[in-house]
Amino acid sequence: MSAAPAPPKKTNHIGLEVLNYRGGKTTLCAGCGHNAITERLIDAFWEMGVEPHQVAKMSGIGCSSKTPAYFLSQSHGFNAVHGRAPAVATGALLGNHQMRCVVVSGDGDTASIGLGQFMHMLRRNVPLIYIIENNGVYGLTKGQFSATADVGAKLKTGTVNELPPIDCCLAGIELGATLVARSFSGDKRQLSAILRAAIAHNGLSVIDIISPCVTFNDHEGSTKSYAYMKDHEEPLHELDFVPGFSDIEVEIAEGESRVVELHDGSKLLLHKLEHDYDPTSKIHALEVLHESTQRNEVLTGIIYIDRGKQTLTEMLDIVDEPLATLAEHRVRPSREVLELINEEFR
Repeated sequence: MSAAPAPPKKTNHIGLEVLNYRGGKTTLCAGCGHNAITERLIDAFWEMGVEPHQVAKMSGIGCSSKTPAYFLSQSHGFNAVHGRAPAVATGALLGNHQMRCVVVSGDGDTASIGLGQFMHMLRRNVPLIYIIENNGVYGLTKGQFSATADVGAKLKTGTVNELPPIDCCLAGIELGATLVARSFSGDKRQLSAILRAAIAHNGLSVIDIISPCVTFNDHEGSTKSYAYMKDHEEPLHELDFVPGFSDIEVEIAEGESRVVELHDGSKLLLHKLEHDYDPTSKIHALEVLHESTQRNEVLTGIIYIDRGKQTLTEMLDIVDEPLATLAEHRVRPSREVLELINEEFR
């Protein structure tokens, strides 16, 4: 009797299996929120049909910066110096802006040693996805408070944080990022929609993801724990995402949802909950973040989006081809041009 034929392998719209989007085996602690983010990244790039070799992955130093090893093993990657991933990613994109770039950083890598780099990336609107795996502590150096730790948060040792936190979403909105979101590593549906929207967005996407550290910051008294997030998460809206290559017709009842069309034709659907929220209003976005902090709520969802601002590569009017592939006559001034330049200095 012949064996039943194997079921057909599931592929995305460019014919690749999800296996093509996986990476190495994680070495992070079991239950770490970062591992859940890795799974969502794998799913998002697979569902969006992005060619793995067209992606550049950048990171700095820290638990979060190990994450790029665990997804898209066939893509390009660079593990930069602590806090310097934004500069490395900016340089890579200026050399070849046809690449899609994702930076995975942490709260320490971003908001402490890398804060200056982060701020300049924001004001330049570098077209990349910047993910902050935010657990409020330094996981590689035994769990001290990071710059995103909330006032009153308590370590396992009993130490209480008295310093105000840096809110990376507030900084992102104020200084120039064109898609700003916050999510929770345990919210699979919301995080998946946000990541797919970021892949479709033309501009800098900053995604602050609360990602509990099960070793140093998942206890009572922590404001970045699984239990705290389940009790204090306040979603702005329910998110759906329809990619531009999909033929699905979107029918939305008037007054119940908002549709934001992205550059590639994808549609971001924001279904109204108790908030009547407009993510395209910068002032409103800043207000709701401040208000949620006063209520001890962690606001999640797409907080701000701006589709009209030029990216750094558009502003510089860089040619489409990677700079390293340009012929010599296109990058070397002619003798006549050099003589004119020299003449100006005489």
